[in-house]
Amino acid sequence: MKKRKFGLAMSLVLAAGTMLAGCGSDDKDKNDAGEKPATGDGGEKSEFSIAMVTDVGGIDDKSFNQSAWKGVREFGEDQGWEKATGGYDYLQSTDPADYTTNLNNLARRDFGLIFGVGYLMEDAIADIAAQQKDTKFAIIDGEVDAPNVTSILFKEQEGGYLAGVAAALMTKSDKIGFIGGMDIPVIERFEAGFLEGVKAVKPEIKVDTKYVGAFDKAELGKAEAGRMYSSGVDIIFHAAGGTGNGVFSEAKERKQADKDAYVWVIGVDSDQYEEGKVGDDNITLTSMLKRVDVAVKDVADLAMAGNFPGGETKVYGLQDEGVSLADSRGAIPQDVEDQIDEYAQKIANGEVEVPEFVEKKK
Repeated sequence: MKKRKFGLAMSLVLAAGTMLAGCGSDDKDKNDAGEKPATGDGGEKSEFSIAMVTDVGGIDDKSFNQSAWKGVREFGEDQGWEKATGGYDYLQSTDPADYTTNLNNLARRDFGLIFGVGYLMEDAIADIAAQQKDTKFAIIDGEVDAPNVTSILFKEQEGGYLAGVAAALMTKSDKIGFIGGMDIPVIERFEAGFLEGVKAVKPEIKVDTKYVGAFDKAELGKAEAGRMYSSGVDIIFHAAGGTGNGVFSEAKERKQADKDAYVWVIGVDSDQYEEGKVGDDNITLTSMLKRVDVAVKDVADLAMAGNFPGGETKVYGLQDEGVSLADSRGAIPQDVEDQIDEYAQKIANGEVEVPEFVEKKK
């Protein structure tokens, strides 16, 4: 598959400031937030800086907030910046009401590019972008029509398709499950692709689909996974953020109770292999990677080079490694991996076009 070529944009820096006279306190070098501005290796303050606001799933959701932060952090570290005003940072949202406040706080701290993570942040970014017109914003999984906002979308249906192919080739019961967080377009793309991938391999398989209505309720994911596994489902693909942690918990408990239990989880967004560890075993079949970190660094590169795609929507798919499947670490036999790769190539070369939406909802 064709790899996205990232520009090697060089960091812009300010000249060193005039030395303070006398023996004043270091506090004079601090900003309004009480922090010293982040600097590069040479001690110069950066003209460009990036930050992000999480959704309610939190920075360590083992999913797309964590992947976005990985991109922000790695981009900052590549420039030699510190986690501080003038470098890179994040603010965590514990409630949707925090979105506007957090975005505004980062804008007031003069971050040059601020990422909002999640479809539910559309209204908040639209409002703050209209007020803070000199600040650049990017929204992940949503679209905002404003000259200082870049919208970042992914072809989740393509990654979901490969997850469906993997599940259909690996199931023993011919019963597969899909657990979604909120029933919104981005999650429906995961489901649509997953259903299509299963159908491409075994049209007779019926996928048990359930939306639990939240991205931060592990107990709901656990309860729904328990119902599905008890009904004979042996593989569950979740697209539910932190709620998906409960799916892993249920599968691990069943594996602990019966070492021979054939129960699997397909993770989402990040490689969730570590979440599936059960002693010497692991119940993570694979993970559908949504490379939010790739998109974050790409847009940050463009912005720092003076080519910020404001007012545009950038879409990342299989062909440019915006989505993919994680290494199964031996859970999937090589002959099955080879079949999955064949389906991936068909998508990449346009032979298979994966639908974005489910034709008939239950």
